[in-house]
Formats: sequence, C-alpha cells, structure tokens
Amino acid sequence: MRLTGQLVDDSLDYDGGRQVTVYVPPDPAVAVVFAADGGWHTGKLAQALEDAHAPATMIVGVHGMPDDEGRFKEYVPTVDTDRFAAHEKFFVDEVGRWVQSRFQVELGADHTAVWGASLGAEFALAVGLRHRDVYGAVFAASPGGGYRPPVEMLDQMPRVYLVAGTEEPFFLENATRWADALRASDDQVMMTERAGGHGGAFWAHEFPLMVAWAIGR
Repeated sequence: MRLTGQLVDDSLDYDGGRQVTVYVPPDPAVAVVFAADGGWHTGKLAQALEDAHAPATMIVGVHGMPDDEGRFKEYVPTVDTDRFAAHEKFFVDEVGRWVQSRFQVELGADHTAVWGASLGAEFALAVGLRHRDVYGAVFAASPGGGYRPPVEMLDQMPRVYLVAGTEEPFFLENATRWADALRASDDQVMMTERAGGHGGAFWAHEFPLMVAWAIGR
C-alpha cells in the first residue's frame, strides 16, 4: 500500500473494545465517510481515493465482528433488535463524537456519508435511512437481502448510491430492488452495474465515484 495519507488505529469502549481504523487524507478533509467492516475495507477505499485524486475524504472504518452470525445481529435490524440498536448507537453516536474530538472533523450531513458492502451495505442503508440528519448520503455495494426497502419511504431521504456486479445475480437483484423503490419515491439515487462477482475490486474502485456524486458536487 502506497498511501500518502495516514491510517490511524484505535480501540473504543464497546463490546469489550472495538477497533476503528481511520484514514486521514494528506489535505484537510472536505468529506467524511463512516464505513462498516473497516478492518477489511478502509485501506482499499483509501487507496482508491488517492489513485483517483478524489477530494480529500476521511474514512472512519468501524471494525465488524469476525463471524457472519455476529455481523448479522449487528447489521440487520430484523435479526436481533437489541444487538442492532446497541451497535447502531455505538456507530452513529459514540464513534461520531470520538471523530469530532480526536480529529476535529464535523462537516455536517451534506458532507457526511455511510458506506458498506454486502452485509455492511444493509447496515449502511438501515442507519442512513434512520439517521438522515447525520448522513446525507448512503453508499451501498452489493447489499444482501435481509434488510429490504420499507413499504413507505420517509420524507427527506438521503442520497443513495448503489453498485453491484454482473456476476452476483442475488446481490444485483437486491441493489436493483432498492433503486426501484427509491426512484418510485422520487429520491436521489444512482444505480450502477459493474463487471465482477461478490467481493470484486469494483467495491473499492466505485468509491471515489460515490464520493464525487454525493459530496463533491
């Protein structure tokens, strides 16, 4: 990895200690993206930003549980409501306050987004819709099918950018379902199909385009 920015690791007081990896760009941040499964994705997303010469964007990567069962409980609101609520409060409130205190970054919803891939994309959609005052945009790569669009969309929805691969039909169907539901409610949505399967390089490669679409305009 050849980053010019800095990766900062820390552990916050949640569930016995939950690690957070933050990418601090070399220039003052004009946007901040809170990312699910940050231990897996923060470095790749940061490298994609720098390679694309994207606007200076801080990435706050909150690490997820190492097993799918734990991630299901924390990321999908219908699986374990108490566990989801606890993690939601940590991710939205506690991590948000920590970022403001540690890095003096508080940019407002128009320059703040939440990102996730697969199960993490379900979480990004869930918290993005529930906290529109915090996140002005949701970036969802290859969302799973456990969390689906509400029957009635709420007012003042965030902007939503979805991407899925042509070789992952289940996840492409889920992303398309979300795009159709959002467009039916006249919400701002971008839906993109990329060549590749689940976990493909397009997850990171699409990230600078997401930032430019939602925050850079």
